[in-house]
This record gives sequence, structure tokens and C-alpha cells, in this order.
Amino acid sequence: MKSLWDERAAAEAVACYGAAGVCEDLALRTYSARLLGADPSLVLHGGGNTSVKTAARDLFGEALEVLCVKGSGWDLATIEPPGHPAVRLAPLLKLRDLDRLSDEDMVGVQRANLMDSAAPNPSVETLLHAFIPEKFIDHTHATAFLAIADQPDAERLIGEIYGGRIACVPYVMPGFELAKRAALAWREGLEGLALVKHGLFSFGADARQSYERMIALVSLAEDAIARRPRVSRPPAPAARPAAEALPVLRGALGEAPRWIVDLRAGEAARAVADDVRLADWATRGVATPDHVIRTKAHPLVLPPPTDDLAQWRTRVAEALDAYQAGYLTYFERNLARVGQARTMLDPMPRVVALPGLGLAALGRTAAEAAVVGDIAEAWAQALLAAEAVGRFEPVGEADTFDMEYWSLEQAKLGKRAARRLAGRVVLITGAAGAIGAAAARAFAAEGAELALLDLDGEAAHDLARAISPRAASLACDVTRSDEVEQAFDAACARFGGVDIVVSNAGAAVTGEMASLPDETLRASFELNFFAHQSVARAAAARFRAQGLGGVLLFNASKQAFNPGPGFGAYGASKTALLALMRQYALELGVEGVRVNALNPDRIRSGLLTPGMIEARAVARGVTEAAYMAGNLLGVEVTAEDVAQAFVFAALMEKTTGAVIPVDGGNVAAMPR
Repeated sequence: MKSLWDERAAAEAVACYGAAGVCEDLALRTYSARLLGADPSLVLHGGGNTSVKTAARDLFGEALEVLCVKGSGWDLATIEPPGHPAVRLAPLLKLRDLDRLSDEDMVGVQRANLMDSAAPNPSVETLLHAFIPEKFIDHTHATAFLAIADQPDAERLIGEIYGGRIACVPYVMPGFELAKRAALAWREGLEGLALVKHGLFSFGADARQSYERMIALVSLAEDAIARRPRVSRPPAPAARPAAEALPVLRGALGEAPRWIVDLRAGEAARAVADDVRLADWATRGVATPDHVIRTKAHPLVLPPPTDDLAQWRTRVAEALDAYQAGYLTYFERNLARVGQARTMLDPMPRVVALPGLGLAALGRTAAEAAVVGDIAEAWAQALLAAEAVGRFEPVGEADTFDMEYWSLEQAKLGKRAARRLAGRVVLITGAAGAIGAAAARAFAAEGAELALLDLDGEAAHDLARAISPRAASLACDVTRSDEVEQAFDAACARFGGVDIVVSNAGAAVTGEMASLPDETLRASFELNFFAHQSVARAAAARFRAQGLGGVLLFNASKQAFNPGPGFGAYGASKTALLALMRQYALELGVEGVRVNALNPDRIRSGLLTPGMIEARAVARGVTEAAYMAGNLLGVEVTAEDVAQAFVFAALMEKTTGAVIPVDGGNVAAMPR
């Protein structure tokens, strides 16, 4: 591990934050904390904490010694100076004289002594940072160090690796007791503390010293692991592709909530999932107790997805039932131990080990699943390294339960109401066009995950990045059924499945039917009918694999009811599309799939260009605005209006086979 400290960047941070009134100590604290947070092998997703002891002035101008410590909800990778709220230090130090202190009183004292009453809650390890008399303190859950700290003889190994450079603190829950034990272990001249089965602390008189001590200490753990012989990976079990297996898994997970699946198939994830020791490893526990709130204590282990996916679905359902029954037993056993009332958390797994594929992380959103996936990979890396050193033996069941059901730990997750389409995966064709892009934004606003397809792959990619870092984008020619199948496979491999399909891609060709070349008419049907059939067929297969129903929406056209001169090829293909929609509604309704179509009209898009709008307005002797608002309501209909109609259609739980006009009112185009 290499130090990333850069004196020029550190000076720039001091200057930049200093211009906003931030003192040098806090500016450097922020800079070095972000260095730690930038490395996932050190901390992940809100893990770890950092502090600095400095001076601040109260409202009366009196200088006070304060502890600026990481606040709840802040991530070290992106932390800013407000993420280290200042707490008056003297009252915290008095607490060391107490024999005991409840969590509630600890939080109360810390909040009561904030310099800014509106600041976030200080870290649950604030007292540890306060009781250690070092200016800068860094705390990480470095993967390499955990491989050493999670050994049955961790203290002996730590002594061999570090000599007297750091002292060991046996495992105890974070909070008052850990702070007192750490203070007792500290002595002058130490570079840090090893919290057995938990993490690593480093100290320093300045930010650079504390940061670089952390890097050096973790590097020693890496060196100790590297000296161990590598074990060859066993051959991977036979398995169906992820695009076929994940929808089956996702369907077995159930309807409420709908889960997003994030498959991790990197070296460590595959090495763990494919190993013959997997069943044993899965019972060992998390690499550091903090992770339990994200991943549960144990992953669900499934058999390899075999050629017979129907049989595998049954085995997955049985394994899920057994996992949940086991979680209930675990909860009741520990409830009896603690003798206090607790409300059981949901018993579903968050990590699923799939031999032949990797580790599947589950979340209610793609962002949540990604966090679980990152921690699952870190667990796999720590486990493999620990097994290379000796034996992976993290904290036991009782300590894991206490952390999982600790209110101060659960508070890190936050509680936000789920949006209406959270957990739903929406695939949109023609996504880079005006209507497709508006639909993508509208579905994202409802919490859906996006797979955006367009012939212009670069435009689809740009749109995806503009909407969400988790959105997927693919170049896809929908007139090629093989590309459509590949795109659906990619979406399923990325999210675990597909729930809502907006078959939107299309284009109009003009010309009188009597003189229209056959190839032009066939091209119109290829894009405006057969491409929709390819999309619908691919969607139906994925809906059936999941067994969760689905929504299939088509962008049709008023031309099907109200044909216009010169648009025969377009109108005929769109009329056929409405017949296709009705047939799918008829055939898939029994499987819970809802199939509907929208009929937009006069939407500014690639079809209705500015030149075409101008020409039609001139031909009718009206202004362009009057032409665009030529409907019963006298308003222009926009791509955003069509997008909201797609969302509305997706949410209509008891409507199928419907044609929904989005045209402001056009009597001639009304379905009849």
C-alpha cells in the first residue's frame, strides 16, 4: 500500500477551506480523511472514523479545546469540514471517570456539547477519540488487517507482525466501554491500536503522520499475508449464465419488496463461491461487526444453477425458506439471551453465494445493492486472506446480534419512504430520442432502475450518466432480434431481471401507398412492427423466468385510428402494432403481465421536426404554436406528457389491453 499524501494538494485544501473560514487543522483533517475514504480496501460506505483535537471559539469569543470527529451520515470518501462536527472536549474527558454510561446518555452528552446544535450526531466512537490524547486519530476497517485481526490467535500474530508499535484491545462493542479499554491500552510512543476482530487505529501529531502510519501498518499486514503460499482455485461448478439464473433467483425472492440483484464475479467473489469449503465459510460471520447491518451475518448458499432451471427454482425457494427459518431461530435464541424486547428485522438474506457465478448482492435499489456488493467482496477478500494466514474466525453470534440490533448502528442506515417504482427495472428502447429520454427521467424520478437502449449507443450512454450513475446503457438495433436478446440478457445480468418494458423505438416514412417501393414499406414494418415483436417476445421470456408478472408498454400512434395522407406505411405498421399489443394482453394476462399502448400526437421529436412543424403550420394557415395546440384542450402536448403517461400506465395495476391517447383531444383519433 502506498501513501497518496501530496503536499501541494494538502496546501491547496488548506487554502480552499481556509477561504471559507475553516482552520488549518480541520482542513488537513478533511484532506487526509478523504485519502482514506478513497481506498475501498481501507473503508467502505460510511465505515471508519477520523478526528482532530483543535481549538474553536464559542459565541463569547472564548477559545475552547474541541474534538472534531466524523459525524453520522458522512462518508470519508466525500467528507467536507462540516462532516467533522466540533464537540467540547473537556466534558467528554470527565466521562472517563464514570464506571458505566448508557448509550442514550452517551449520545445525549455528545449532542449537548456540540459547538453547533444543528450538526450531525458525532460518531459512536467519539469517546475513544476523546480519551486517546493524540491530536490526529484515524480508524479504518482495512481488509488486510482484518485478515489478521479475525484470527483465533490474533493478539499473538499482531505482536509478531508489529512488535511494540501498536497495542491490542480485545473485542468489545463500540461505545463507552471500548473507549475506556482503548484508553487503558494506550501509552506514549504507540503508533496505533489494534481492535481485535474490529479494525485499526493510527495516531499522529499531524495529519500526515497519522495517515502515513495507517498506510504503513496496513502494509505490514499485507506483507504478512503475501508471505503465505497461494492455494489454487478449484474448478468452477457448471452453471447457467447469470442472465438466465438471476431472474429465477429474483423471482424466488418475491414481490414485496422487489429486489435488485448485483452480481459480483471478481476473483475473490468467485474463489469463495466456487470453493468446496463454502458451506463452512458461510457460517463464520462478517469480517467486521459494522458490516452486519448491510449484509446480515451470513450469506445464503445456493446450489449451482443447473440446466434444469425449473428444478433449480424449487431448490432456491426451499433454501430461502430454510434461511428465513434459521434467522427466526437466531433471533429468538438471542432475544432470550439479552432479555430485552426487540423487533425482528426482515429475515431475508442480503448476500447469495452462487457457485459458478459469484456473490449476488441484494438491495431495494441498485445503489443499496451496490453497497452490499462492495462489502460482500471485501468479506470474500478478508476471508481468503485470513484462511491463507490461518483460520477466519470473526466475532461470534452474540456479538454479531448485539451489533445488528444496536439502535446506534441501525441509525446509520436512515429511514426514507420508498418511491413508487423502487426496485423496478425499466428497459426503454429508443431511449435517446425525445420521448424515450423523457420517459427515462420520469421513471427514474419514481425510483426505478434504468436499462436504456438506442441505436446510438453513445447518446444512450450520455443520457444514462446524466440521470443516474447506476443506469445501464446499450447500443441496440431493435430490428435485429439477436441484439434485442443480448440487450435483455445484459439488463438481467446487471439488475437481476426486468419488470417494465417501454417499446418506444420507431420512425415514420412518408409517401403515397400507390407509389411506395416495397422495400420502404417493409422497412417501416421492420422497425414499427417486427422490432416491437422482438422486444415483446424477449420481455415475455424474462417475465416468465421471474414469475412476478410485468408491464409491457408500446408507443403506438394516432395514425392507427386517424391516418394522414402520405403516412400510409407508418399508419399501417402502427395499426398492426396495436393488434400485437392486444394479442400479448390476451396471452400474458393469466401470468400477471399488463400490456398497454400509448397514442401520442404532435410531439416535438425526431419524427416531428421543426421543419415539418413549420411546413404544416403554413399549409393550414396558422402559427406554429396554434398548429401544435390544435386539439380539444388547446394545449401543446410534450414528450414529458407522454413520459408521465407511460408512468401512469405502468402503475395501473388492473388495466391491460388499453390504448391511451396522449394528444390533448383529437376526435378523429379517439379509439372506437
